[in-house]
This record gives sequence, C-alpha cells and structure tokens, in this order.
Amino acid sequence: MTSSLFIPLTLPNGSTLPNRIAKAAMEEQLAGPGQLPSDAIVQLYQSLAEGGTGLLITGNVMVDARALTSAGGIVLQKDTPLAPFQRWAAAARSAGGQVWMQINHPGRQVWAALGQPGWAPSEVAVDLGKHSKLFAPVRAMSEDDIANTIQRFVDTAVQAEKAGFTGVEIHAAHGYLLSQFLSPLTNRRNDAWGGSLENRARLLLAVVDGVRAAVQPGFCVAVKLNSADFQRGGFDAEDARQVVAMLGQRQVDLVELSGGSYEAPAMQGQTRDGRTLAREAYFLEFAQTIAQDATLPIMTTGGIRRLAVAEQVLAQGVAVVGIGTALAQCPTLPQHWRAGRDVQGLEPQVHISNKTIASLATMALVRRQLQRVGAGKRPLRQPSAVFSLVRDQWRARKLTQRYLRWMAKTSH
Repeated sequence: MTSSLFIPLTLPNGSTLPNRIAKAAMEEQLAGPGQLPSDAIVQLYQSLAEGGTGLLITGNVMVDARALTSAGGIVLQKDTPLAPFQRWAAAARSAGGQVWMQINHPGRQVWAALGQPGWAPSEVAVDLGKHSKLFAPVRAMSEDDIANTIQRFVDTAVQAEKAGFTGVEIHAAHGYLLSQFLSPLTNRRNDAWGGSLENRARLLLAVVDGVRAAVQPGFCVAVKLNSADFQRGGFDAEDARQVVAMLGQRQVDLVELSGGSYEAPAMQGQTRDGRTLAREAYFLEFAQTIAQDATLPIMTTGGIRRLAVAEQVLAQGVAVVGIGTALAQCPTLPQHWRAGRDVQGLEPQVHISNKTIASLATMALVRRQLQRVGAGKRPLRQPSAVFSLVRDQWRARKLTQRYLRWMAKTSH
C-alpha cells in the first residue's frame, strides 16, 4: 500500500506538489564569488531532486547584500546576473518536483564580523549572554528602510521566477526581520508598524501582497512562520493562529510552521520558556491546532526522521511534511520510503553543555553534510560535532574575508 506521503497535493494557485515531502530550508553556505550560486549548490540540489523529494525549499537567499545571515549566503537582488540561478533551478527541478526559493532578511541577527549594522523594528539587541557581542549593533528601521526592504523582497521574488524557480517562501520565522516585527519582545514601536498584532503583522502582509502582485498566478507564494517564539512574552501560538487567518485571506499557497530564534533555538528542540518539545515533529501539536482552522495548506518541520512520524503528521491534518536534517544525512530518504523501506534519518550527536555552542555545532554538522553532498561525496554517518564546528568557524572566516572584499569593490 502506497504511503499517504506520496499522494500529490494541489495548491491554492492550481499547481501541484508530486508528493507531501518537502526539504525544509537549511543554510548551506555554498555561495560562490559575488555571493552567487556555486557549482556545489547546483550538485547538492541535483542530488536532492534525484532523491525523490516533492518540494525543495532552498536555504536563505538574501534580499539585500548588506544583510546576510552568513558570509556564505547567496544574494539575489534586482541587478544580480541570473545565469547561475537558472542552473540551480534547473537542477532542482530535474526530477519533476517543485523548487521554492526561501527569501529572507536577517534583521538584527547579523554577525558583527560582516561589518554591517543589524536592522530591526526597535533597538533591541540579540541576547546570548557572553556571546551577544558576536552580533552587530542594532539600529531601528525608518519608514524609508521599511519601504526599501518591502521592495527588495518583491524584486528578489520576481528574479526567482525569471530564473525558473516555481515559488518563493517568505521567511517570517526564526527571529529574522519579519519575525522580529511580529514579536512584541523585539518590536516596541508605537507607529503603524508596532503595538497591536495587526500592526506587527503589517510588514509581513505588505511583503506578501507586493510579491503576489508582481509574480504570475501559477508562481507559488508561501510563508514560513513561527508557531511561537518560545520566549516568555513573545509571539505565541494564538498570535500564529491569527496571522495564518490573515494569510488565508490572501493568495498564499502554503504556510510552514516552525519556531524559535537564535536566542531560543526551538527549531533544534530548545526553548527559553520552560516548555518541553517532542523529540520528533517538534511543532506538530501547534500545527495540528492551527490546521483545523486554516483555509490554506499547512506544513510543519522540526526533527522529523521516521516514516511513521511523517505519516502521523499527515494524519493530524497537516498537508506537507518538512524534513531538514534527515535529508542532509540521507538525500534519498523519500526513495526508500516510497519503496517501503523504513529507513530512519539519523539524529546529529552533539554532546556540548553550553547551549549556544551546541546550537552552533548542530548547524555546523548539518552544513558539513550538505557541503559533502554538494562536493559529490556521501554524507558521514556520525561526524564529530567539535571538528565540524572548528571546520565551520575556519570556513566562515575565509568566506567573511571574501565577502568584505566584494562589498568594498561594489555598491549596494
């Protein structure tokens, strides 16, 4: 009997996902010179496409060269050459699935080493205790900054469509800029962009409306949203339910529910408000509740590694199962599941007591696996967390130097 995971899904705009498995966004840090897609990222997405995933969502593609989540991040702006992006999209679509570009602005979550300010709704810095100094100083955005940022999201989406991507996912989760506007912890404005939830959601909705108006009807527009910030006083599940209802009144094709931020990395199973998350499908309880009232398809991600858990997600009324780390370690996982082989994705082994360092090590492990696949190599079965972190930090320094040289030569 065919698993329910392999039943196609027709989205609100009429396009179809060939199955219900999505590769959730993971930051690959595989930009080449000029922050353009490299040969390695093309190879990575060719491998992921051949593995049988129905929807590939890219890692962060930045809408502004001055605002990167990492020095290895890819940037797509109005005047960026499209040929490397066309190669990337073609590889990702080569097996018949869809590929959506996740488009993002990091806001205040910008590393100080990149030499740019942290942009934010209010001057509220990232709080990671003794590690806080790693982040850039924060400045509150002006009306002109906000208008410019909305236009940048629109320009990037238009460019993505021209390059052959089948959709975009607007990143409004994980403590990045749009998520910062949604959260009362980081948005302390008293103008039209702050205060009530309606005002805090105004930037996200303006981006959604701008993108939808600028692309073709068959081009998918999705949103990644926190089910909660998992910090006391932050954006919570009731806020998420209301924002999903707002998105349901617009031409949005899917909402992916995740959670957390750099301060409370719930996407890795950690919280700051005392809640305990499930070992797999961290956000399923939230997604199930929201899906009951939603008028558009809901996707959830977070620690899903086993076929039975993926099927449980669908059984709870969630339309699409997002898988991240497990696909980094086994890109052919959907093929195995379709063939009835109950192969399980491995959980990264990180035994580091400092939560901030453990979080960085977990991300480094995942990136290392993605980069191996991009180099045409097999993922490692149980790579060392410490070595992966050291390697990642060394690589980040090299990429940062390259980025700073590029920024010094060009105007943005």
